[in-house]
Amino acid sequence: MDLFYKLFKFGAVGMAGMAVDYTITFLCKEVLKIQKYMANALGFAVAASFNYYLNRIWTFNSQNQAVLGEYSSFILVSLIGLAINTSILWIFTSKLKWNFYLAKLIAIGITVFWNFFGNMMFTFE
Repeated sequence: MDLFYKLFKFGAVGMAGMAVDYTITFLCKEVLKIQKYMANALGFAVAASFNYYLNRIWTFNSQNQAVLGEYSSFILVSLIGLAINTSILWIFTSKLKWNFYLAKLIAIGITVFWNFFGNMMFTFE
C-alpha cells in the first residue's frame, strides 16, 4: 500500500511540476521565441528542481544529509527522463505532425513511470 501512496504523492508533485513545466515552456517558446526543444528543456530544468524539492520533503520524506548527491541522482534520473520525453515529443511533432502541447502532455504521461521508479530505486532508495 505504501508504494501506491508514494505513487499518488509523486503524481501530485508531478502535476504541480507539469504546471511549472508548461508555464516555463510556454513563456520561453511563445513570449521569448526560444526554439521549441530548447524551451522544452528549460521548462524541464525548472520543473525538475521544483519536483526534487517537493519529492524530497513530501513523497519520499528523505532524511539524507548528502543533499547535493541526492539532487545529482535526481537530476540524472530526470535527464534520462528528458531524453525519453524529447524523443517522444519529436516523434509526435516531427513525424506524426501532432500539436506540440498535446504531444508534450503524452510525453510527460509516459515519462512519469520512468521518473517514479528510477527515483524510488536510485535517488531515494
